[in-house]
Amino acid sequence: MNVGVGFIFTDSLSRVAAVSGVLLSRDPHLAAIGFVFTPLTAFAQLPLGFLGHWWPELLRWNLTAVVMSAAFMAGAVVQIRGIARDRGCSTVLVVVLTALFALNPMIVMYAANGMSEAPFVFFVCWAVRRLMRWMRSDGVHDLIAAGIALALAYLTRYDAIAPMFVAGALVGLVTVIRHRPTAQSARGDRWWAAAVEVSIVVGPGIAAFVAWSFTSWLITGTAFQQFSSVYGNSAILEQSGGGATTTGVDRAVFSLTEMAVLGPAVPLLLIVAAVLAFRRRDAEILVPFTIFGAVLGTQSLLYLMDSTFPFLRFYITIIPFAFVLVVLLAPSRAPVISHRPGHFAPKPRPIPAYPGPSPLVAFAVCLLVGSTAVTTVAMGNARLAALEHSIASAIVPGRQDPAELAILRTFGAERRIADYLDRLDLPEGSVLLDTVEGFAVVTASANPRQFVITSDTDFAEILDDPAGNGVQYILAVPNTKRGVADAVNRRYPTMFETGSGGVGALVLEMRNDGGTEPEMWRLYRVTGQLTPGG
Repeated sequence: MNVGVGFIFTDSLSRVAAVSGVLLSRDPHLAAIGFVFTPLTAFAQLPLGFLGHWWPELLRWNLTAVVMSAAFMAGAVVQIRGIARDRGCSTVLVVVLTALFALNPMIVMYAANGMSEAPFVFFVCWAVRRLMRWMRSDGVHDLIAAGIALALAYLTRYDAIAPMFVAGALVGLVTVIRHRPTAQSARGDRWWAAAVEVSIVVGPGIAAFVAWSFTSWLITGTAFQQFSSVYGNSAILEQSGGGATTTGVDRAVFSLTEMAVLGPAVPLLLIVAAVLAFRRRDAEILVPFTIFGAVLGTQSLLYLMDSTFPFLRFYITIIPFAFVLVVLLAPSRAPVISHRPGHFAPKPRPIPAYPGPSPLVAFAVCLLVGSTAVTTVAMGNARLAALEHSIASAIVPGRQDPAELAILRTFGAERRIADYLDRLDLPEGSVLLDTVEGFAVVTASANPRQFVITSDTDFAEILDDPAGNGVQYILAVPNTKRGVADAVNRRYPTMFETGSGGVGALVLEMRNDGGTEPEMWRLYRVTGQLTPGG
């Protein structure tokens, strides 16, 4: 998808650009990873990104990101398998569920594209598995692992803060119910126990939140760049017009539709699993319901508030939710094996013989197969799958949609610009650009040190006086839409149109043939002293 078709997701390649800034730029430093988005997606690519010194194609074709997402999504598959095994499901059911999950087209695509969905799905599934284990084992190790998983989920995506606090509330409630006062224990003991266990599951996430926010404030002067920066989601929505053309009802219907096409069987599975859980006095269902529900609810609420984008990928966690619900249809056959079971863990007992295949579970598996088919069809719909549908023109015989083929050419212009600059064999710091739009040029270049980029500590100084600091070329984009956030446009508003009053000489004009912003690139050679504001 990345190398053969050339279909690379924008957010994924932007994280690769952050890796390039940390390791390969003229001013390499860890803070170049950026503070607008959480760091783990880019940080996990650093070991492989270091090889970009000798193999620049790793960055040019987004491969550092692909290796990262493939590994994390493989981990998510392992967690689904582990949930089924912990429950005591038959080997056949474990294999079938694992294979169906791994082959779901959304899971495959987001394993292959380097986006943050893969690590996020992994960490959420890991947390769900450990909390489900804790419901039976009462083991502190399971609680610790769940807390670490949720903390790492926050360092992957900001919206993980919702399941983190929901998990804390669930653990606190279960602990209070378990620690009923007895003649041997005081009434206050249950609240103390609840406070301790809640701190175990929530503490790592709070520490991650504080550490990341404090580091951002210490380096940039702002604790929450996502909300205040011109590069954050709020600014991007404002620059692109946001959801001004849609109503709250439209956005609510869209969120429900997205969840319906990714997990059409979830409502029925949830009802059946809840009824069975009530009959069996099995509280494990509370874990996937609250954790996955918190993620999906947060995404729906953010979109309803016009604070995020209408993307199918934001609802991907409903897929593992469906699989966990199928696992919960089968009765638990054995206690969880824990290194340190808690006081409320059930006593060991012989594992009963497997009763044979359940018609209910078999029917649920058929529902998952049907759900996969629905998801596959929906991913080819431009309205439902704005990011994913274009790949259909590359893999579906006879489907050659011009708009989709244009999207498949995304970043082609940027690669040609990078090749042009590489052929000039320029010295370090010769080309000035803002990576808000120009990140793909940097990642496509075999000589990233030739660029002066936004994360360089001396970027503002060089931007004020490019000629005096050895800059020979400036890459400009139109001062519209996302281009209004471009630092070059903010300092020299007429750079794209006139070369800042003719001080820059136009040497290259490249139309973006990928159907995305910016529509046009212009490369200017610096011929004199630029005047800020001109």
